[in-house]
Amino acid sequence: MILDEVNFEKSKDKKRVGRGISAGGGKTAGRGTKGQKSRSGYSRRHGFEGGQTPLFRRLPKLKGFKQITAQDQTVSISNLSRLSGTDITLKTLADAHLIKTEQITAKLVGKEKLDKAYTVEGVKVSGGAKKAIEDAGGTVKK
Repeated sequence: MILDEVNFEKSKDKKRVGRGISAGGGKTAGRGTKGQKSRSGYSRRHGFEGGQTPLFRRLPKLKGFKQITAQDQTVSISNLSRLSGTDITLKTLADAHLIKTEQITAKLVGKEKLDKAYTVEGVKVSGGAKKAIEDAGGTVKK
């Protein structure tokens, strides 16, 4: 094997300090001079941030249960032209990728004029959107 092909970096040993001046890491052994950190036996406690209030004390203890309230995903009625049919349900909105999944609630918003008569069922509708849907000849069911 040719020595040029050997990668010495992978097997390089850690630099041994504190073994005398001639070894290249003697005297203070890279610790600087004086001070608490230069002494033997020095160790900081886990999570110490130099006197700043540590992260584990800045965060709450996370006890108990916090309910996450789901919000409606809003869908503009101008996006309804992406739908193939005229029936609007949570499933059709999810299939058209207007909402993430059909397991959540959605709300139609907007006042734009519609070119088709849509039938909305199982989806919340704002006042302006309801008026626009009914003006186009559509219906809104609960």
